[in-house]
Amino acid sequence: MSFLEQLQQKIMTWEVAAKTVHNWKYQGEEVVFTNGCFDILHYGHLHYLAEARDLGTKLVIGLNSAGSVCRLKGPHRPINDEMTRQANLAALAFVDSVVIFEQDTPFELIQLLLPDVLVKGGDYTPEAIVGADVVEEYGGRVTTLPFIPGYSTTAIENKIRNASF
Repeated sequence: MSFLEQLQQKIMTWEVAAKTVHNWKYQGEEVVFTNGCFDILHYGHLHYLAEARDLGTKLVIGLNSAGSVCRLKGPHRPINDEMTRQANLAALAFVDSVVIFEQDTPFELIQLLLPDVLVKGGDYTPEAIVGADVVEEYGGRVTTLPFIPGYSTTAIENKIRNASF
């Protein structure tokens, strides 16, 4: 199978992701779920996602749709289209699945997948993480990971806007 085919297999619909996660769990895999916009992929994202993957054996990323990003971040976002953001994430060796969600939060996707581990960045408290109640009720765990200072899509965007050429 070509690398492009491998990348494309990681980009899943909700239905395919649900079946895949079910099969992984049946095989004894520990499924980690996180979500975000991942608009301009940077070192902070890579560090966070690698740490998230280390919390289990499979990493599923819920990716905000373009409409969802626009509602959350404003009319100037996303900078990269859905295909680019999906492919960037799917190309990472430690990412096992990327699933787009149209809603403002991944609550319904979390309910469908029932991951073993739900993880978000350090700007969240475990109680404030969307879907935490569902995961904990199911017997999973919820955790946060610290940010790497100095890395954010907003900072990159501002740097580009303020650059003088």
